[in-house]
Amino acid sequence: MNGDRRGWRLCVLGGAVFAVCMAGTTLPTPLYGLYQEEFGFSELTVTVVYAVYAFAVIGVLLLAGNASDAVGRRPVLLAGLGCAAASAVCFLCATGMGWLYAGRLLSGVSAGLFTGAATVYVLELAPPGGASRATFVATAANMGGLGCGPLIAGVLAQYAPWPLHLPFAVHLALVAASAAVLLRLGETVGERRPLGAVRPQRPGVPARARAVFGPAAIAAFAGFALFGVFTSVSPAFLAQSLDVHDHAVSGLVVALAFFSSTAGQFAVGRVGVGRSLPLGCAVLLAGLALLAGALWWKLAVLMVSSAVVGGVGQGLAFRGALTAVAEASPADRRAAVVSTLFVVAYAGISLPVIGVGVLADPLGLEGAGLVFIACMALLVSAAGLYLLRRPVRAGH
Repeated sequence: MNGDRRGWRLCVLGGAVFAVCMAGTTLPTPLYGLYQEEFGFSELTVTVVYAVYAFAVIGVLLLAGNASDAVGRRPVLLAGLGCAAASAVCFLCATGMGWLYAGRLLSGVSAGLFTGAATVYVLELAPPGGASRATFVATAANMGGLGCGPLIAGVLAQYAPWPLHLPFAVHLALVAASAAVLLRLGETVGERRPLGAVRPQRPGVPARARAVFGPAAIAAFAGFALFGVFTSVSPAFLAQSLDVHDHAVSGLVVALAFFSSTAGQFAVGRVGVGRSLPLGCAVLLAGLALLAGALWWKLAVLMVSSAVVGGVGQGLAFRGALTAVAEASPADRRAAVVSTLFVVAYAGISLPVIGVGVLADPLGLEGAGLVFIACMALLVSAAGLYLLRRPVRAGH
């Protein structure tokens, strides 16, 4: 019993470190309007800055997604915290666009190092038999951290001094505290190899996990695609179309999507992994419809509703996908396979953002958002139908 309590305490601490790192990746979201005023760049540039982050994540996952399987979880996570700290310093020093690009690039590297390694680390810190609860801790830390970022930055930007500096100073302090916590946690990889043993990996999945990985990856892509559209459109839409210039409100609306994802993840335990994937796609479709209505009729209540409903759908689909893939993967390849799943997910979160930015000038922000919502609705519908015909069973 005491061993189980200690295991869960370590698991939660690992999740807290995970959340702090991910919060840094979304801190700039409600601040881009201020940066536009400061440096005078377009909406397309906002999406390019955002995409730099996503492509950095994908690049690291491909080049070093399996690094923690070889050298251990803690060294990789400490490197990720180092990159998160360097990103915060770039934003603190920002006097032009070059600093923003560098900050987002380093933030993407930190997320790429953390996503696969921290997810598996949290699972391994949990006591035996606690895989399902530990998966919830990991995914809740991921999404909860992503939600805390815009909320913290929005509140500080609206109600505290130095709106473009204080959020990053606070995050830098949290990163330092997280490093101290991580140094006290144990290593979970028994047989470690030197860094030279790490090789860039093509996206690949062991044969025993392929039947599970395909449909799970479709659901993950669809869920993250909604977040990509939502986070890129909603802050500018609130300001330009609804005349909402309160940074705290803007940050809260984005945060609601991520927090609702955590609620959706919690429901997977009752719904079951197999049913959570198609159900998540159905709820995602409802969230997309609400977002389309918000853009078309310019209604803030529909924007908030889309954040909540879409977030729940993403949580159902994402936790179901992650649980199924982690349980189906061999232990010595688990971080690599989970990293491959995140490659698919971050492709979903980045491609729509770029598309919205490209179409914003000719079609306007609302028109660009509607085009990509239609594309994502088709994808989500196809994924849901596929998953109904070929349901995923965890543990295969």
